[in-house]
Amino acid sequence: MVDQYKAAYHLPDSIAISEEMALKHWQLEKELTQKLLQSAPERRWETFEECYTTLYAELPWLNLIRDSGSIPDLEMYYSDWLSVIGPPPKRVYEVGSGRGSFVKYLASLGYDCTGTEITRERGNKFDSGTPGLNWGITDGVHLARFEKPGTYDVLISDQVIEHLHPDDLVEHFRGALAILKTGGSYVFRTPHYCFGPSDVSRIFRCEKSKGMHLKEYTYAEITAAVKKAGFDEIGAIPSIPYRIREAIGVRTKPKPSSVYLKYLSIVEKVIKTIPYQPARYSITFLLSGFLMFRADVFVSVTKN
Repeated sequence: MVDQYKAAYHLPDSIAISEEMALKHWQLEKELTQKLLQSAPERRWETFEECYTTLYAELPWLNLIRDSGSIPDLEMYYSDWLSVIGPPPKRVYEVGSGRGSFVKYLASLGYDCTGTEITRERGNKFDSGTPGLNWGITDGVHLARFEKPGTYDVLISDQVIEHLHPDDLVEHFRGALAILKTGGSYVFRTPHYCFGPSDVSRIFRCEKSKGMHLKEYTYAEITAAVKKAGFDEIGAIPSIPYRIREAIGVRTKPKPSSVYLKYLSIVEKVIKTIPYQPARYSITFLLSGFLMFRADVFVSVTKN
């Protein structure tokens, strides 16, 4: 269990993790998840800030997770994103920057970037002052309350929206639409339902997430949500897994595709008919290695 836990959270071998630490994480996330799901809308930001501050304060080893800063070739690691975002100069806003690895890299390339977090335990505490990078706060949902409408060329988030309260998903996309310029895009990635659960629940063989991935989505669900929010152009992003790209030395340049999105929506519909989640996971994992499917929902939506 400890080996699986360290692998799942990309913890360095130098970090000593015990079974008791993993179990503490499991129990704490289940408790915090119930608070998040039961939170009233008017207190949700406060509740989320409290819960995530508690999580990283009581489990400090989670702040030691290996990130892209340890990757020798960041251009290859982020090649999919860079292809979709387009070249600088652009104004880029990241929702939920965590330790800020991605947004700091974008700033180093000449993008005008804003990173955000909702908790004091993450975000700009990991940044010593990167040129071209500003830090802001957000509740992750009502983005236009924190930023001027029509400000940004590109919004990004990576492994974020699964942490939002499911009732706030459409409002999150409405906020993204509001602060984007006309012609701007929101590029995001989130764990796919058929590949999950992708939080701590996986370590304990759960069929559904019981941790702080409050909901993991399908392409069909994401498509419905972004359309309800007002986006009318959405495309899935074909992507070769990084380990394969690294092995063969290829920097990919994918483009969002509505045709690929339709294909993925059909495939996931078939996979969802399988009643046993481990079987759904195995099939999704197998297909992801052949570019026939993705282990994440990876899309770009555009404001027209």
